[in-house]
Amino acid sequence: METLDWIVIGGYFGLLALVAAWVIRKKNDTSEDYFLAGHSLGWFIVGASIFASNIGSEHLVGLAGSGATDGVALAHYELHAWCLLVLGWLLVPFYVRSGVFTMPQFLERRFSPAARYTLSIISLVAYVVTKVAVGIYAGGVVFSVLLPELAIGQLDSFWVGSLLVLVFTGLYTVLGGFRAVAYTEAIQTVVLVAGSAMVTYFGLQAIGGWGELREVLGSEMFNLWKPIVPEGLAVEWAPVEEVNEAGEVTRQAWYFNGAYPWPGMLLCAPIIGLWYWCTDQYIVQRALGAENETAARRGTIFAAFLKLLPVFIFIVPGMICLGLAKSGTFEGLDSMVDANGEVVSSEAQAAFPLMVKEVLPVGIRGIVVAGLLSALMSSLAGVFNASSTLFTIDLYQKFYPEASEKRLVRVGRYATAVMVVIGMLWIPIIKGSDGLYYYLQSVQGYLAPPIFVAFFVGIFWKRANAAGCLAALIVGFAIGVLRLAVDTRLTLDPDFAYADGSFLWIVNKIYFQYFSLIITVISAATMVLVSLATKAPDYERISGMTYGVVTAEDKAKSRASWSGLDIATSAVVMALIVAAYVYFSG
Repeated sequence: METLDWIVIGGYFGLLALVAAWVIRKKNDTSEDYFLAGHSLGWFIVGASIFASNIGSEHLVGLAGSGATDGVALAHYELHAWCLLVLGWLLVPFYVRSGVFTMPQFLERRFSPAARYTLSIISLVAYVVTKVAVGIYAGGVVFSVLLPELAIGQLDSFWVGSLLVLVFTGLYTVLGGFRAVAYTEAIQTVVLVAGSAMVTYFGLQAIGGWGELREVLGSEMFNLWKPIVPEGLAVEWAPVEEVNEAGEVTRQAWYFNGAYPWPGMLLCAPIIGLWYWCTDQYIVQRALGAENETAARRGTIFAAFLKLLPVFIFIVPGMICLGLAKSGTFEGLDSMVDANGEVVSSEAQAAFPLMVKEVLPVGIRGIVVAGLLSALMSSLAGVFNASSTLFTIDLYQKFYPEASEKRLVRVGRYATAVMVVIGMLWIPIIKGSDGLYYYLQSVQGYLAPPIFVAFFVGIFWKRANAAGCLAALIVGFAIGVLRLAVDTRLTLDPDFAYADGSFLWIVNKIYFQYFSLIITVISAATMVLVSLATKAPDYERISGMTYGVVTAEDKAKSRASWSGLDIATSAVVMALIVAAYVYFSG
């Protein structure tokens, strides 16, 4: 980092501070202002805010790292931009009609208060162990690579960087509420996309172009569809019970851990995508803050366009980093590969910041570092606001219904601070995992299925009732927490091992995407069976909350909110997704 880089970064933060200060001066006295920006956001702010909230630390650190280790395998998650179209076209009308602040509120109106409380607790747990902790951790990784000499007392650059990002982000989030988050995210989106695109551009120049990159890495790194059992990994049969007198195993369990095998990506990844993009407070809150249904839908279409970029501005730079390391062009990248030229997984997490440090020219580096910090702050700011909204509106207000608007805002600010502290305590778990993005996707795979089932079955099947929803949430969450606890036990103590063939050993050995599918099937079956075994819901009470009981008036209002332009732009998004799948399937 040289003087010009610091000038660029300082100018960027100055601009952010001015925008945040301007927004903070606006009205934030009511809960609607603080948590939903008074329903004042236009489509550009909605779309940019959705993208900036999603593209955070896990992409800059984890997604680029996965590009170095697995090529374009994780592009599946980015090409799920079509899920945003599902949000805009199918679910936004229900959310707008319900007039809710949060997703748990929607479940309460569709099902019952118990469903609301259960989802609030599940969501808060998920935010702590994924978004908050991951954001803090990735901030430390970026600073440890770019400013390794930065230290304050006993705190090294990892912790100093994490704390600096936390303080600045927490300050404008707590003071300015959702409006400050949304407007600063719009600026951060521009800087993030421009800066990351420069990493790809200069990286390709350094390695000799796209053709040379494919030559160095081989075609397999450019194939989305990984084999069920990767080369060199055998399918294992493991004894569950002791062998009999004849030396034969009496029971066996089939398992394997592959590198993102295609069945998992084809069947499991869309479930995670639909949960994240269509039902998660962290994302949907941006659409809820739109000025009307038209702005919300167009914001999701715009976000879908932006969502196609990460394949080329995050995954590809990670692949370029590996290619440059293999070619020995930059000494600073030598740690990426071992003596045999194979990628070192532990070093791959630093692929993106290493590219920034080694490949970019002075001045440009400052812009990209600003983009790095933008992603870190935008993802944290989004989850801080979403968490405080969930806690305040869905839990605190229900127990203290007479609380004033000012008190609700104050409680929301306190909730943000508590989430930060808890998230920091979870960082050691992430440090011991098998890569940041793998950790993130696995944990989401354990916690998302019952939420996905509750929303989609509830919206598309009017017979689903409160008892079925609650049963699905509780059963699915319990199974997910079991798997998370089993994995965490091994992470905290690397020397510990479950007994071969034991129940917990089998639970741990099932590949995370397949385990996620198991949770989904069990949750769906539970919801359907319990709903059928209990009383049907009052269809008049849930009118407008599910297909089958939508009035003609509601349908007409929704139809008036879109035009041919919305259909055309959505079709372009789908065409681009199909084109990407075709290119990366060869």
